Amino acid sequence: MINIIVITHGEFGAYLIEAAEGIVGAQREGLRNISISPRMTLEKVKEVISAAMADMHGADGLVLLIDMPGGTPMNVALPLARDIEKCAVICGVNINMVTSAFAYRQALDFDRLVVKIMDDGRKAICEVKSLLMKK
Repeated sequence: MINIIVITHGEFGAYLIEAAEGIVGAQREGLRNISISPRMTLEKVKEVISAAMADMHGADGLVLLIDMPGGTPMNVALPLARDIEKCAVICGVNINMVTSAFAYRQALDFDRLVVKIMDDGRKAICEVKSLLMKK
């Protein structure tokens, strides 16, 4: 099974996980949430992310779902992920991405799961009112 770490500013990731589990079911293993707080030093952030990545990486792969490109979670995780085979750092996490990751992490191989997560995340970004106006 492909392991997943959700890393976000504040409790955003914890709430995404809670909502996604409500949709696709509880994820009993292979999942970790890291909430970055402004009260944490940069060294503490590095320590927590590094420990989680060391604990969670495995033969099937590791996917890091991060809230925004260029933020502290990405800036810390990216250099740590560089030397881990089958490790993806995906930024811009949304609920579609998390539910997709949970639903398909046992069925798809690492490369196909990464593509599926990103495709489903992109599909969730849309302006739907204009669809009603076309009728």
